[in-house]
Amino acid sequence: MTKEKISYSEAISELEKIVDDIEEENISIDILSEKVKRAAFLIQYCKNALKETDSEVKKILEELDD
Repeated sequence: MTKEKISYSEAISELEKIVDDIEEENISIDILSEKVKRAAFLIQYCKNALKETDSEVKKILEELDD
């Protein structure tokens, strides 16, 4: 996966836009595959960001307990 500079909020916003466009049929069939691939990338990016944040928070909380 390519390292892309994007914030979690930006990724979510872009995902929401893609979903809205698909639901409203604003995307031509010619670029639908491209948009679905982009959405898959953004979903994975967000999942990774959430996992990293969860790990960091757990680590901080464990340190507080010590």
